[in-house]
Order: sequence, then C-alpha cells, then structure tokens
Amino acid sequence: MAWLLNEKQMEGKIDLIYIDPPFFTQNKFNSEIKLRSKRVRTLAAIKTTAYSDQFNRSLPDYLVMLASRLYLMRDLLADSGSLFVHLDWHAAHYVKILLDEIFGEKRFVNEIIWHYKSGGVSRRHFARKHDTILFYSKTANYYFQPQQEKSYNRGFKPYRFKGVREYKDERGWYTMVNRKDVWLLPMVGRTSAERTGYVTQKPEALTDRLIDSCTPQGALCADFFGGSGTLAASADRLGRKWISVDSGELACLYAGQRLARAGAAFDFYRFEETEKNQLNIAAIKIDATVEPLVGSEQKRLRVRLVDYRLPEDWTFPVSQEDLPLLRQVLTQEPLLIVSAWSVDLKPDGNIHRPERLLSRDNDGLAIEFEAIGRQFGSIGVAVTDLFGNRSYMIVEPKEFV
Repeated sequence: MAWLLNEKQMEGKIDLIYIDPPFFTQNKFNSEIKLRSKRVRTLAAIKTTAYSDQFNRSLPDYLVMLASRLYLMRDLLADSGSLFVHLDWHAAHYVKILLDEIFGEKRFVNEIIWHYKSGGVSRRHFARKHDTILFYSKTANYYFQPQQEKSYNRGFKPYRFKGVREYKDERGWYTMVNRKDVWLLPMVGRTSAERTGYVTQKPEALTDRLIDSCTPQGALCADFFGGSGTLAASADRLGRKWISVDSGELACLYAGQRLARAGAAFDFYRFEETEKNQLNIAAIKIDATVEPLVGSEQKRLRVRLVDYRLPEDWTFPVSQEDLPLLRQVLTQEPLLIVSAWSVDLKPDGNIHRPERLLSRDNDGLAIEFEAIGRQFGSIGVAVTDLFGNRSYMIVEPKEFV
C-alpha cells in the first residue's frame, strides 16, 4: 500500500476496498494439497500452513497491525469510495472502534451480516453462523446504487395492494425491495466450481453484491488481504479493474491460478524484502527444441518440463506425519508437486511475460508447450510448486535443421 501511494501516486484512486483479514481466532490455518499419482498408490491429502492468526495471542498486536493498514487504505480510497472490513465475533467490535477513529463515526454506513448454514455446533452456546462486514465511506458523497431482492408475502399469498407490483415463483408471491443488511449466502462448498482449496475462501456471490452496489463499471477495486483472489475474480468478471495483495506464498499461488483460468489479464509484482522469499530454490530441467515445418518458412518450438527438484535440506511446511509420503513423491514423481509453469518467448532477464500459463487441474499438469513462429531465441521458463516456491531459468533451445 505504501508503494502504491509513494511510487504509483495512487492516493484517492481506489473506488472500493474489501478486506478479509485474520479474525484474531488465535489459530493456524492449513490448506490441503491433494496429490494424484500412478506410481505412489496411497496418497492422502497433505496439509500445509496457509497463514497464522495468532499474533502472539495479543489483541493489541492484532489491532496495531490492522490500524496501520487502515490508515493507508483511507489514503488510497477515492472521495466517493467505500471500505468493507470482513470479520467475525472475535474482534469485530474492537475493530469498529478503530474504524470510527480512523474514518470518523459519521462515515459508518452499515453493519452487514453474512449468514450461512455451514460450520459446527456447540452444547455451550448458540451456533455461530454469521460473519460481520463493516461498511465505511471515505466522505459523505460515496457511490451507492441499491440492488433489489425478493421479499415474500406473509403466507406466500398475494396482498393485492393498490400500486404495489407483485410477482410469483415456485415458493409463492413476493415483491421486490431494496436489499437488506442480512445476507443468507452459502459458503464455498467442497464441490463448488469456484473452490480453489485455499482455507477460509469466501464466495464470489458475496463480493459480487458489494461491487454491484458500490462501484460503477470500470471502477478500481482492491483487496489487501487477497487470500484466494475472490474479490479480484468478482471484479474482473463484472468489468472492474482490480488490485489483489497477499503476503502468503500459497495465497498468491491460488489466486494467480484462479485468475489465469478465468482468462484475466494481469501483472504480477513480487516484493523480495523478507527471508521468507522462496525464489529459485529448486533445480528444474527443461528440454527445448526448434525444428522447421515442412513446406513452410515457419518453425515449431517444443518445450518440455522434464524434472523439478527441491533441495534435500529444504524445510517442508507440512507435519512430520506427512513428510515421509511427500519425500517418496519427490523421489518417484517430482513433477507431481509442480502447480504451474509458463514460457516467455522473449525474456529480458527482468520481467517474465508468459505466452501461456500451464496450470494443474483435475486432469493433471500439461508438461509440454508448443509455439509456431519464424524465429526463436532464448526462452524464459518459470515454475511454481504447490508450496508457492517460484523458480526461473533462461533456456537456449536446440535447433534442428
């Protein structure tokens, strides 16, 4: 956010900010890595750490972390912009006090309740089945276009009031009213087409409502706790521009793949400022050849991903229970942990501009890439594994006459 303000002069340029930060649950959250192998028979899902929500179990630490970011978000928001902070019962009431201080009590617009059916139950309290989304504006002149929803009549019977338009569906009679602040929406189910596998993923139906109500076409939306890229996916599909940011390797991996599969065009920036940076730690082997096409002046470039090896001393972010199985996979079928790879036909050694992203899906990972052209030189190949590690190399294709 500081980079956007200082380097890109984006103060007052963002129309909507939605954040889904850690909730101060004092837990660690894992994501599941599902491996499918023909050589290794028994492969269960391997759990790896997605992010920690512990903050040394200190509420002041958590609030300081969030407050410093909220000040930057306020500066980035346009005067007509809106902020949505997604929380739950753990800290929503504390964070509202922060928001009143940073944005002003008069800038509070709504407390939106997202109600869902998923989750556990308890014998000691009422089942906790909702999250809270705090809606604040930058100024009094914020953009808002009410969206409508069905409101069913009592007994699902027609009222027949004069001047009131009524409708009927399979449930019964209803009228259309401006959307209320309690939303019943399902979580992302295990079989949902939008499910990425990233823990705490939120449904696009939720962010769709925020974007539709609070931004015009072409507006700029941002999420600075991007997770699996839900806001970015909604914004891209609804014709808005977007910025999505996360400090987690897995979050960037899941979001990048999700957006690439959806056909989104975007630039990926990486800030290499911490020791967590996992860049070029793997040994990758590429087979690249160029051959002429019979009866044509054009040539065919073939690129094949042959091998991928992490160092023996690399610390895997998995449990000791899963480690032996993972090492077996790495020995017998190392390409199984590759999540995606891409080829840049004109590498400049600085920015990787992939011609195509080959991403793992339910059918596995395509390990071959082809391109047709008159001339091919050096190519850049970037490989990302299931833990978010990224490796890059420049390859000189072998040319056959």
